[in-house]
Amino acid sequence: MLDQELTAKIETLLKQNQVMLFMKGNKTQPMCGFSAQVVSLLNKNKASYDTFDILGDWDIREGLKEYSHWPTFPQLYVKGELIGGCDIVMELERKGELGKILNG
Repeated sequence: MLDQELTAKIETLLKQNQVMLFMKGNKTQPMCGFSAQVVSLLNKNKASYDTFDILGDWDIREGLKEYSHWPTFPQLYVKGELIGGCDIVMELERKGELGKILNG
């Protein structure tokens, strides 16, 4: 079970950024292919977003899995809501829905 301090830290990160990507690496230097794909789609859609490198914070990395009930990374959040990982983001882009979600 997540402790209150870690939950508060995650929620603060989510509130600070309308679009937040928890990933391996950062937007200028993704450290895995899945993260790189999501960054590419966010850039393609001209999204204003921030990233958090989960490789640098074990507590956030493990806590976010429990917080989101999503076991893998990257994890994309818009307005504090989990959108999903790479496969879901790619599917939303394919359907033409990603831009609407990011800019809506």
